Amino acid sequence: MTIKAEYIWIDGTQPTAKLRSKTKILSGPRELAELPVWGFDGSSTNQAEGHSSDLVLQPVFSCPDPIRGGEHILVLCEVLNTDMTPHSSNTRALLRPVAEKFADQEPIFGIEQEYTFLKGSRPLGFPEGGGFPAPQGGYYCGVGAEEIFGREIVEKHLDHCLAAGLGISGINAEVMPGQWEFQVGALPALEVSDHMWIARWLLYRTAEDYGITATLDAKPAKGDWNGAGAHTNFSTKAMREGYDAIITACESLGQDGKPLEHVKQYGTGIEDRLTGAHETAPWDQYSYGASDRGASVRIPWQVERDKKGYIEDRRPNANVDPYVVTRLMVDTCCTALEKALQV
Repeated sequence: MTIKAEYIWIDGTQPTAKLRSKTKILSGPRELAELPVWGFDGSSTNQAEGHSSDLVLQPVFSCPDPIRGGEHILVLCEVLNTDMTPHSSNTRALLRPVAEKFADQEPIFGIEQEYTFLKGSRPLGFPEGGGFPAPQGGYYCGVGAEEIFGREIVEKHLDHCLAAGLGISGINAEVMPGQWEFQVGALPALEVSDHMWIARWLLYRTAEDYGITATLDAKPAKGDWNGAGAHTNFSTKAMREGYDAIITACESLGQDGKPLEHVKQYGTGIEDRLTGAHETAPWDQYSYGASDRGASVRIPWQVERDKKGYIEDRRPNANVDPYVVTRLMVDTCCTALEKALQV
């Protein structure tokens, strides 16, 4: 039996990496462990020089291909050098040892991926000839043709994610016209990140069929319009059982230079989005609070009431690398929680 395996990887484009993919024909179906490594020209993906351009694709996650259907599969890969060491652009390889180190704390994540549909260079729903739509107010979770733009694509993308077996947990229209969100999780760090990258690939691929571009630009429309983020919800076993651990995690994200260390790696264009307006905290100030969407980190109201649960880091941009944000949060929060237990 012959199947099509779409090998997907993250390239070396700066400041924001892109997804790449190509198709390998296999005599399948095959389990992940049986999938062969493959190669590609790194000089065409900003990952190598032309005089030594061969790089390796190592399969790390596979799922059904909902677009091609049948037994065809999607294959997410890490990029390796030809000596089988991780390539410098391979952020998944940096997350792996951190996730393993703190596995006993059982950290899990839910990531809220905002994105914007573009038709040409303008957000879907903005007048094509110029000018602006009605101000923000009715678009968030709206209904009706005057409020909602791109729902057919969103529904198809949701169906594709479910058919692929991804851990997608919801969708909604966002505050700006043509802006939407889907959520992935709650899952462990590596798993939520793998699922998010595949969900992003499916988003781009689905929108492609409609002649529409999906962008993760953090501020796709300048002016009095919301930016696009990837709010990252996080908890450990201790946080799910008690409020002291919640406060420890929040405090740890604000100490010892951690705010700027995190923000600098939370996606391109962070200063344009984290202005203190449009439900954000200023990028260079750290704060946390219960039910506060103007804080850097929000403690949901039910968490404060129940004295256990999770926190939401509201700073990551829509274009953040999920392998990076999960690594930073696990390393910072779990280190602090580990120290707290030793006191």
